[in-house]
Amino acid sequence: MASVTASTTPPTSRAPEAAAGAGTPGGDARSPLPGGEAEDAALSAPDILDPPQPARASLARRMGLIAAGWIFVLLLGGGIALERTLTSQVESNFDEQLDYILTAMIASAEIDPAGEVYFYRTLGDQRFLEPGSGLYWQISGGSFDPWPSRSLWDRTLKLHGVEEKGEHFDSEVHFYNSDQFKGEPLRIAERTVILPGSETRWTFAVASATEQMDSQIGRVRLILIWSFAVLGLGLLVMALLQIRYGLSPLRRVRAAIQNLRTTGAGRITEPLPLEVQPLVEELNALLEHSERQAEEARRHAGNLAHALKTPLTVLTNAATARAPDLGEAVMRETRTMQRHVDHHLARARAVGRRAVGHARTNVMASATAVRRAVERLYPNGRLDIAGDKTATVSLERQDLDELLGNLIENAAKYGGGSVFVTIDPDEDCAPRDPKMCLIWVEDDGAGIPEAERIRIFDRGVRLDTGKPGTGLGLAIVRDVAEIYGGSVTLGESEDLGGLLVELRLPRAD
Repeated sequence: MASVTASTTPPTSRAPEAAAGAGTPGGDARSPLPGGEAEDAALSAPDILDPPQPARASLARRMGLIAAGWIFVLLLGGGIALERTLTSQVESNFDEQLDYILTAMIASAEIDPAGEVYFYRTLGDQRFLEPGSGLYWQISGGSFDPWPSRSLWDRTLKLHGVEEKGEHFDSEVHFYNSDQFKGEPLRIAERTVILPGSETRWTFAVASATEQMDSQIGRVRLILIWSFAVLGLGLLVMALLQIRYGLSPLRRVRAAIQNLRTTGAGRITEPLPLEVQPLVEELNALLEHSERQAEEARRHAGNLAHALKTPLTVLTNAATARAPDLGEAVMRETRTMQRHVDHHLARARAVGRRAVGHARTNVMASATAVRRAVERLYPNGRLDIAGDKTATVSLERQDLDELLGNLIENAAKYGGGSVFVTIDPDEDCAPRDPKMCLIWVEDDGAGIPEAERIRIFDRGVRLDTGKPGTGLGLAIVRDVAEIYGGSVTLGESEDLGGLLVELRLPRAD
């Protein structure tokens, strides 16, 4: 049931827009909203120079730079961590050797009757007997003179435990570096103990030149540098090969597109990887869409040429025969040609705007703008709009204005003075379609007989010839609605008793 809650409040707003000519039950080709002049001006405007195009970026270069950057960062971080781990391990092994010698020294030490320390067995390393060998030991304690190894010759180690004037006592081994010998950096292990039979705090120390340890660390670092350099180069080459192989389907797509251009094929049928297949499908859909548009353009051009052929023939014959009613014939046939041109231009504009992209237009805003224009043409009429104020459709605003303008103007012209527009009627009136927006335009006129409701959509068909019009309004409404995937049907209004136009348009996403 086409029930509408009509407002009794008279309209208070008036649109300043200039109104267009009136239509017929067959529909007027002109919408009450201006728009054609703006489009013609836009078409005649001078072309704007295209802005300079930015430099094109290469996917392969971008992927290569990203891969090279990550390889460098990861190898650098891993190399530093591994170098520190191995260096620490070499230093730890070096300290363990010094600790082993120090423990052997303490285990071999005893106190003689004079209270001095001595070894009851000789230390096994021959380097302790060679002056300047790089391996030294020394024992200091109390008021006794330091007892150095023969390898120290006439030198003495400066020990931390002794320098602290006997205040240092710790059973743990202490490791530290020393530079007291010029050109011979040392690593010293030191421990303070009290031997059995003596109350003196004895400081045992073992020192070793770090040349051997530094040499090992240098070799480790050199091996790491060369290893990671070769590894990084190999990873970079592998990444470049992977990029080249991974992007090869794009080159195949380019070759397929070139094949389309050179051979005239309509689709890309070559099997491609799953990641590229969606791109190919979209490209095929675009090709199909372009073909469909080209076919529509050819059909419109053919229809227009066929429609203009007869009027031009009439004018040519009348001019050749110097007919006395030549002026009337020119005016009559010119109006006929103008109707055909308006109809096909409206279709062409709708097709072109549909191809631009998905539009979003609020139905209530468009209907309100159309009402203001129609009320200027028919100030004594009553035009009410109700329904969902948030409903949006996937149409350009100009096309929706043209659809509603033709329907509302026809209802105001041929009705009894009352026009109801309902956007998405209540559920008890019509089931709500989640994909299509339903718009009712009702009037209280005489309506259209059921037998004429299909023929009235043909171009130039008019039932009431007593009022001016071109008979193209409903034809344009049907064509534009179908271009966007919608539909229009005619019925009888149960509330007002006149014509009911049901316009279905796709909702915006």
